[in-house]
Amino acid sequence: MFGWIGGLVTRRARTVLALGLLGVVLAAVVGVGAFSKLQTQGFDDPDSESSRAAALLEDRFAGGADYVFVVEAADGDVDAPAATEAGTALTARLRSDPALADVASYFDGRAGPMRSTDGRYALVTASVAPGEEADPGAVLDEYGGTAGPLTVDVAGSEVVGEEIGAQIGQDLGLAESIAIPLILVLLVLAFGNVVGALVTLGVGVAAIFGTFAELSILGSATDVSIYSVNLTTGLGLGLAVDYGLLMVARVREERAAGRAHQDAVRRAVETAGRTIAFSATTVAVALAALLVFPMYFLRSFAYAGIGVMLITAFAAVVVLPAGISLLGDRIDAWPVPRVRGIRGEEAPAWARLARFVARRPLLSALPVLAGLLMMAIPLAGIELGTPDDRVLPTSASSRQAGDVLRSSFAGDGTHPIQVVTTTAVPEAELASYAATLGELPGVVRVDTQAGRDADLVSVVTDLDPMSADARALVDDVREAPAPAGTQTLVGGASAELHDQMSGIGDRLPLVAGWLVLTTMVILFLFTGSVVQPLRALVLNAVGLGATLGAMVWVFQDGHLSGALGFTPQPMDSSMMVLLFCVAFGLSMDYEVFVMSRIKEMRERGMANDEAMVHGLAHTGRIVSTAAALIAISFFAFLVSSVSFIQFFGLGTGLAILIDATLVRGVLLPASIRLLGERSWWAPRPLRALHRRVGLSEAVPA
Repeated sequence: MFGWIGGLVTRRARTVLALGLLGVVLAAVVGVGAFSKLQTQGFDDPDSESSRAAALLEDRFAGGADYVFVVEAADGDVDAPAATEAGTALTARLRSDPALADVASYFDGRAGPMRSTDGRYALVTASVAPGEEADPGAVLDEYGGTAGPLTVDVAGSEVVGEEIGAQIGQDLGLAESIAIPLILVLLVLAFGNVVGALVTLGVGVAAIFGTFAELSILGSATDVSIYSVNLTTGLGLGLAVDYGLLMVARVREERAAGRAHQDAVRRAVETAGRTIAFSATTVAVALAALLVFPMYFLRSFAYAGIGVMLITAFAAVVVLPAGISLLGDRIDAWPVPRVRGIRGEEAPAWARLARFVARRPLLSALPVLAGLLMMAIPLAGIELGTPDDRVLPTSASSRQAGDVLRSSFAGDGTHPIQVVTTTAVPEAELASYAATLGELPGVVRVDTQAGRDADLVSVVTDLDPMSADARALVDDVREAPAPAGTQTLVGGASAELHDQMSGIGDRLPLVAGWLVLTTMVILFLFTGSVVQPLRALVLNAVGLGATLGAMVWVFQDGHLSGALGFTPQPMDSSMMVLLFCVAFGLSMDYEVFVMSRIKEMRERGMANDEAMVHGLAHTGRIVSTAAALIAISFFAFLVSSVSFIQFFGLGTGLAILIDATLVRGVLLPASIRLLGERSWWAPRPLRALHRRVGLSEAVPA
């Protein structure tokens, strides 16, 4: 098939290139509308008890407090006459706003829980009016900031989401303005000329616009997270570098072997194109594991990741070769003086490394293995959480409000555990139930509120709503006997985190099984061995363990928090799963790159060790160069002021570098050398199956 594609793109190069450029333009037009359709939420399981509680709360009580206005008195006393007058005026403005309802204010009745312990702060809460659309940006602009003797910061999940989305939009532009020029410069040095770098970068542009168009279409039909754009840009640029380097280097190698330019392009599509398609498939299959989770935050990364993989692979296998075919010798135009660039021949340094590892596999592998296992040690102390306002910089309004709520109020009444009854409960029984909950450890007070055919019991606690103790309290509340004749649903921030972690944990065995099964099947079809997939899984686990351990050390334990400007917190469970799946997929990307060439050498008749040395010598420089460049596209996310975006950028970039150097450069050749011919073993029935349906590199005559 790839030989046929190579022939088509060389015979119809102008048509293919014109259609490709038209597709990019159309994708750009459609993709522009993606950002207005993407959502900032999606961390919750819609079928969980906490989600059902939130729906019942919305139906029977017009929702909870969507906005919390933290009012600070300039002179330090919210009860001073000037502060009281300004607070009363603010309350009146909020009540006159048709988009808001259920405004409750400290300045109405001096309710003790709505005043900070030091008297410096007071609270005003409000909900979105029935039938109105929430516009947290408008609320921030209208009511946040200074109002006479008061300073007002606004909290609430909608506000946090609004500020995260706005911050990510700014950060993404800054990251791209850093990454794209830097990648282009390094690409020029990698290729040794400007034209080769530009056409490769064009693949990345096509992939990004194409995936934005896909997300725009999906965003019109279902919920898609705005955070998926970060994966789109990072993978789009990075994979374009991966695949562009491989394709152009193979064309140069075939030309150096004496082939005419068009024949070299066809042969490159036949060999490198097969590797690219297979690599893209393995990464897309790994990212498809995210589709099993009920949170659309995680599913959105599968939408973006699968889309960018397929679009990048198509552009690299079809459109890029058409451009190279038309360029002819001009693919090497505008050379950089005294820079040779990647030509596809064996890299001497990688050849020496491969031979050293082949001679001393244990001496080479054991120190690397020990170092990676030591990096994984912090995983033993991992604590899991979910994003709140503390992922934002301290300058954000919702972050400032959240810090005040946590530090200055005895029992944060804005984040209670909310218990909703499915029917109305007699007053005496409701009081008895509330008293029972009030005796649970960590409970400050219990408030009750009658609604339409239901009752709300708000369990106010002095625990951090994201803490393990708060999640344990959720279990205690759920285990408490409900009032006679009714059922209870437990919600609130702590319950949402509890249910999110359960939803993720329940599906992790399915994800692990999917990754193991697909890796075994795909690599068996590629290599004809059942040992090679097992080896790949073990090495991937070692590299991923080191990466995740390093992330715990940085983001939970707080190392580098001063340099990166984030607040240490428990690890975000969704982001840990995302990083694992993305890093696993990219590890398989480089696995296929290296093993495809080793397999090709074996099909040429080389022995196991010789094939390993020559295969690594041919691919090592391409893999390490591509890894460095794709890591830059993710490391650029470190300029973000949102901590979980920093986490994703640093974690993905580090995983790529570990895999492309220590794993592919040392552990892979050492394991193949130690296993010897056994590394290619498969049972006789499977060998026969592979001869019929397996994939093989075509070897030139």
